Amino acid sequence: DESNAADEVKLHRPVLVVMGNPPYSGHSANRGKWMDDLQHGLVDGVGVPSYYEVDGAPLGEKNPKWLKNDYVKFLCFGQWRIARNGEGILAFITDHGYLDNPTFRGMRQSLTETYNRIYLLDLHGSAKKKEKHPDGSKDENVFDIEQGVGIGTFVSSPNKETAQISHAHLFGVREVSNESNGKIGKYQWLLKNEIEIAEWTEIESQNPFYLFIPQDATLFSEFQNGWKITRMMPTNVLGFQTHRDHFAIDFDKKNLRKRIQDLYEVELSNNEIRKLYGLTDSSSWTVSKARKELRENKDWQKDLIQCSYRPFDNRFGYYSTVAMDRPRGELIDHVVGKDNLCLLSSRQQATLGYQHSWVAKKPANDCVVSTTSREANQVFPLYLYPTEKEKALGATGRVPNFSKEFIGEFSNQLGLEFKYEVGTLNDEVKTNSSLHFSPEDVFAYAYAVFHSPTYRSRYAEFLKIDFPRLPLTSDTELFRKLCTLGAELVALHLLESVDALPAFHPSATADGTDKTVAAGFPKYEGGKVLINKTTWFDGVPAEVWNFHIGGYQVCHKWLKDRKGRTLSAEDIAHYGKITVALEATIRLMAEIDEVIEEHGGFPLTGSQTRATPETGAGGKLTLPFA
Repeated sequence: DESNAADEVKLHRPVLVVMGNPPYSGHSANRGKWMDDLQHGLVDGVGVPSYYEVDGAPLGEKNPKWLKNDYVKFLCFGQWRIARNGEGILAFITDHGYLDNPTFRGMRQSLTETYNRIYLLDLHGSAKKKEKHPDGSKDENVFDIEQGVGIGTFVSSPNKETAQISHAHLFGVREVSNESNGKIGKYQWLLKNEIEIAEWTEIESQNPFYLFIPQDATLFSEFQNGWKITRMMPTNVLGFQTHRDHFAIDFDKKNLRKRIQDLYEVELSNNEIRKLYGLTDSSSWTVSKARKELRENKDWQKDLIQCSYRPFDNRFGYYSTVAMDRPRGELIDHVVGKDNLCLLSSRQQATLGYQHSWVAKKPANDCVVSTTSREANQVFPLYLYPTEKEKALGATGRVPNFSKEFIGEFSNQLGLEFKYEVGTLNDEVKTNSSLHFSPEDVFAYAYAVFHSPTYRSRYAEFLKIDFPRLPLTSDTELFRKLCTLGAELVALHLLESVDALPAFHPSATADGTDKTVAAGFPKYEGGKVLINKTTWFDGVPAEVWNFHIGGYQVCHKWLKDRKGRTLSAEDIAHYGKITVALEATIRLMAEIDEVIEEHGGFPLTGSQTRATPETGAGGKLTLPFA
């Protein structure tokens, strides 16, 4: 009877209050057409505005899977019940990702159209984002989970006006046993405070993201004025994904060839292969289909190639759907076996802030600089090569992967003509012409700007939620200097110029006889990077040891990935090059800031002047674009 009565209330009676702590599950088991229609704004005339549209246009997300999280569905269902009733309150404690994640921008706009008073208390505590109190002290979750949470209170009244949104942060530990120091824990604060007396920051949620967090409007406008990298380099793709790295990737080419050879041969059964290599069939990949595809390829060994796997860490991969779920067609067309440069960057960089800019010449994994799927890096090739279909239609040579509008505006800003050569990639950025600039110039300029510490800190809150945007300059002297510094960084990060660098510190060489990276290592002690109890690399400065690229502490990560392996002489030399390259990187990043400051600082000279195709953004192009 109680259950029936509850169903009667939940399904048929007017509901004024919806409250609770719904489940958080990105891989929801609650799937159904009705809920999908509700989220798309297709349920009755008093339905919920679509979570998949922004300002009436499609969301445009390649993979909007986060909108399928259970808590999002509960928010949507509660919103629908209150909208049908005409008034009410929804109060949930949920995953706090919807406050600023770009995928939720349609959902946020939808919520502002249903509710006229919204209170958002971000409780933080995300282990995934490695959140800390603004004063550097510990920040704890109110629950025993890794995902940060927040309390959302949404009010809908009959006389609905424009939504008023209030936001507050709550950082710190759960509980403080002694409050004499003036600090209280999150539990104590929540018990003592009510909505009416809490200190709120009023925010304006506006296009394009309709964020539920406070932002600096002036800096936001300044950031938006730059060229979003996805518009600047329109051909881009998420890095390759194998979904079985342990099988498809290896340090040693011989080991990888042996695995693929076993897959090719008939002596082992499918079950034996699965057991031998820990393989599991899925909806998109099976051992039997992989073996069939492999055996149909008589030249199967050509797909054993080097890939960019982590910073300064190229490994061998079997670059085929035989071993990988998603080798990415764009990488096959424009990078595999091609002479090219690729810029790697990510859309979201919540962990450690924006450090997600890297370069590769080889096909790049989706986690070269990203530790989580939410921060997975896109690959932006500098040049586009004609596909087989395009060759059949007469296409020859490669073209730069820049939009006409971007090059037109930049050419107009600089007063220079954009030129490029069809042929091999230039080894150096061309800065010797006073009348022209090249694709390599643009690449190096962008690489320098994205490595500016001031750029990263100035626009930190925006870089957490969107791709970087490139401010343009009309100052040709600044442009040339940043091109030079960016080119040096590119060469460093590809380890192409390390041998020519002066020794900033003693060469990093291992001491002792045991060259195996032991469990619990590496460790750093006074300039020494220990790989076991008796062997170390010497002369490594603390700032180099602590330096991060993307989500990785490089000097630690590179060795940790080789736990249990005995380092070869080549490995030892390579690690020494990494330390030298990182020290030079730190120096060059400081120089980039100095050069920008000497020329007026941010926003860069001319970066606030936006030309359009209709107003003379007409740089000269020597060849048509793809």
